[in-house]
Amino acid sequence: MITLEDFLKIELKVAQIVEAKVHPNADKLLILTVDVGAERKEIVAGIAPHYPVSELSGKRVILVNNLQPATLRGVVSNGMILAAKDGETLSLVVPDRPVAPGAGVR
Repeated sequence: MITLEDFLKIELKVAQIVEAKVHPNADKLLILTVDVGAERKEIVAGIAPHYPVSELSGKRVILVNNLQPATLRGVVSNGMILAAKDGETLSLVVPDRPVAPGAGVR
């Protein structure tokens, strides 16, 4: 269990995927460039088996914006996109209405 104070430390934002490419050193990872309103970030996501790069450009997703950067197979990831997993099915968490990149999630 976490407290409400702990949860409020997590900064969730709407991000729009600007570019997606295959990670050069990992079959299951994609490198995503996302627009978070005031800035662009590079995110490494383990979604390659579930989403072809051609399907991702322009898609709006939910991003953990203030996650400490992590290096994944030599590429720095500056956040994490949210996805739901049910068995072998992975589904990105997306807004169900048009929302501007950088909008907060509550």
